[in-house]
Amino acid sequence: MKADGKILEKQVLVTGGAGFIGSYLVDALMKQNGSVCVLDNLSSGNLKNINQWLGNSGFKFQKGDLLNREDAEKAVEDCEVVFHLAANPEVRLSSVAPEVHFDQNVVATFNLLEAVRRFGKAKFFVFTSSSTVYGDVSQIPTPEDYAPLEPISVYGASKLASEALVMAYANTYGFNAVIYRFANIIGPRSKHGVIYDFIRKLHYNPYELEILGDGTQSKSYLYIDDCIDAILFSYAKAKRYVEVYNLGSEDRIDVTLIAHIVTEEMGLRKVQFRFTGGIDGGRGWKGDVKHMLLAIEKLRSIGWTPRLSSAEAVRKTVRAMLNELK
Repeated sequence: MKADGKILEKQVLVTGGAGFIGSYLVDALMKQNGSVCVLDNLSSGNLKNINQWLGNSGFKFQKGDLLNREDAEKAVEDCEVVFHLAANPEVRLSSVAPEVHFDQNVVATFNLLEAVRRFGKAKFFVFTSSSTVYGDVSQIPTPEDYAPLEPISVYGASKLASEALVMAYANTYGFNAVIYRFANIIGPRSKHGVIYDFIRKLHYNPYELEILGDGTQSKSYLYIDDCIDAILFSYAKAKRYVEVYNLGSEDRIDVTLIAHIVTEEMGLRKVQFRFTGGIDGGRGWKGDVKHMLLAIEKLRSIGWTPRLSSAEAVRKTVRAMLNELK
């Protein structure tokens, strides 16, 4: 599936474009002869992720922070499409430093929306949210219209608050907005998450693997290529001022099976799994949603389906990460 051709005629801003997901989005846009500006403070992103585009006439990099309103205003000046991916991705951080997620998600999103309202000419605003906005649910797979939305982490709450801001600005100031609620997006370049943690731990000690929680936590994992494909395929098909899409795979995988895949791919045969037991019924940490599978019928109805299952995505990611370490 290819991106809607309309995007190639426009100047595009990608916030967080040097990060994991953002850099893959930049790659896809630039490979289709796009005109792209990246705004990133490089706190978690890395210039090497977008190094191949530095110096390209269709590419501009601005080191800046959305907490600085002048940086946001400068970035949106000539952009007709805004992809807002900048955020702190560490969900666990919200239990010990909630102000980080409030600043990096809520305040940063507000500043960017204000910049678009006052100085920009964006017709599309794309926001990457999270499955964590749902919290613990009674319906799995969980559809976009599930209610009530009751996040159990400050990270999830900050994403939900940002969604509300995006919806309000789109309806009040007349631009289209698309919100994607991500499952766990995985692939090379990622420097956080369970796969990265397992590989790092096993390099340190190849005989024992600490697993947070009781190992039964089960979630949907989507490979990065499928994620970018879905975004570019669907973003311009919005039928309302605000469109919300779940974005994930069609199945889920538990943490113990992920551990087995990682040890297999690393060629380790005598690893002892040590479960911490977790909290609140076997969760990995306070605020961890134990079971997550998003309903993706809405994306399927417009013609998109993921290519890889959760297990396939995990195995491909492990292989790619191990190859990066060679």
